[in-house]
Amino acid sequence: MNDMIRNHLTFLYGAETAADVLPRLEALLTRYRGKLAFDHDKAAFFDERDAVLITYGDMVQAEGQAPLATLAAFAQRTLSGVVSTIHVLPFYPYTSDDGFSVVDYLAVNPALGDWDDVARVGNGFRLMFDAVINHISAESAWFQAFLRGEAPYTDYFTVVEPGTDLSAVFRPRTLPLLTPAETPSGTKYVWTTFSADQIDLNYASPDVMLAIIDVLLSYVAHGADLIRLDAIGFMWKEIGTSCIHLPQAHAAIQLIRAVLDVVAPATILVTETNVPHRDNISYFGNGTNEAQMVYNFTLPPLTLHSFHTGDATVLSRWAATLDTPSDRATYFNFLASHDGIGVTPARGLLSSSEIDALAQRVQALGGFVSFKTNSDGSQSAYELNINYLDALGRPGEQVSADYLARRFLAAQAVMLALRGVPGIYFHSLFGSQGWPEGVAETGRARTINREKLRLAQIEAALATAGSLRQRVYDGFCRLLRARSADRAFHPNGGQRILTLDPALFAVERSAPDGSSRVLCLQNVSDEAVIVSAESGTDLLSNRHHMGGKLSVPPYGIVWLKLPLT
Repeated sequence: MNDMIRNHLTFLYGAETAADVLPRLEALLTRYRGKLAFDHDKAAFFDERDAVLITYGDMVQAEGQAPLATLAAFAQRTLSGVVSTIHVLPFYPYTSDDGFSVVDYLAVNPALGDWDDVARVGNGFRLMFDAVINHISAESAWFQAFLRGEAPYTDYFTVVEPGTDLSAVFRPRTLPLLTPAETPSGTKYVWTTFSADQIDLNYASPDVMLAIIDVLLSYVAHGADLIRLDAIGFMWKEIGTSCIHLPQAHAAIQLIRAVLDVVAPATILVTETNVPHRDNISYFGNGTNEAQMVYNFTLPPLTLHSFHTGDATVLSRWAATLDTPSDRATYFNFLASHDGIGVTPARGLLSSSEIDALAQRVQALGGFVSFKTNSDGSQSAYELNINYLDALGRPGEQVSADYLARRFLAAQAVMLALRGVPGIYFHSLFGSQGWPEGVAETGRARTINREKLRLAQIEAALATAGSLRQRVYDGFCRLLRARSADRAFHPNGGQRILTLDPALFAVERSAPDGSSRVLCLQNVSDEAVIVSAESGTDLLSNRHHMGGKLSVPPYGIVWLKLPLT
């Protein structure tokens, strides 16, 4: 067993327990070594051709077909050559939170299909699986065994005595932190960060750690090339602390990374931590020992602020700080996801009044704002629940499909221009708008961006010239193909943020080997902007710019291929 694994176990559990755990871990790894084929074609780190589609397994449906099978066929027709990876959000049996309260980590929800259908989705694409391993459903076999008082499950969950001072604990939502559970030895109060149906796992038990490592290796055996670690910053509890981003949480992720490096070195870990930027990027570790990618949570609210105000100054200032600790680590850039737009990562970059303005505009556009209660009893917005395309509309105005598509694609171009790997939510790529009827049905604000679509409906809209879906999808594909064809967009290429005009988000990208330079200009305003630029050819229009004054139209995108210097 390598020394790094031994050291992480010792840090987490002490030398004596680590010595007991090591043989069990070695036996587990031995069991998987023969199952995990090493695919050299997928072993390389990311390059400019990589982009990730984020989707639920049943986002597109057809009568008489397993949704995962429908998704697989739809992906072959619409995504080949457009994205490299498909991230299927939790496809396991679940009881709540649209999949994020998992009953059985090792099964496919039969309403979606089976493991063969999951494999079909990965035909021609990398696959990203969710590891929802901070918590598990109250209906899971693990928690039911806890309720019966069965070992080792009596140690699988964090039990806290009533009256314990938990005031230091960081709370992401306004919900009770402890939930009562009846057991043979009386009422136990278990830790529930997110809801009473999502029981936090107790990683202070090495049995839990081994069980979860088994789950992760099973995912790799089933074809996971990337694993998203959901809500991972909360995974270690220490009474008297904030219970988020603790050294033990980082050590636990480092242990998982070290294990994967031994038996599945091509596997990519992606951490999901919707927190301020400084905390978020701590999950890179030293650039080689934790996540290879972190969700870039600050990007969505700052981009939205830029388009709401017509001023990219704050976005540009922040983007200039986006360094990575090694060439084996990069950002997972996104604007929209199955969740809302988190505003916590923007605090300290945007003022409270600017965040309030964002929230008010989202509400005026038909969206919702989710609030949490602070320690002083006050409330603050933590999430904007709205489809990202709708968030770029104009309150009280009917706007054309052309206008909305141009504005939306300019925002997406900001994300695509930045160093990192782009993550594109299904409803963004296919030009969906919000689903308020779903919110009325479920009573949950996040449902607004989780509509399930009929296959015939979406294919008809994509085939209709001038429709919003057709405009967005075709424009997005044009951007993605231009990006994938030029080495300047390599995730580890050079990145220089330029301050040419407040209305422009301007970034010069360059290939890691210096073989290409591209100036990316995105106009976040409704007025044309004139700047000086070197000569070059626009990768999107193929128009040649002779040098000197260049006009970028309202919500225009210019990706100018520059001469080498």
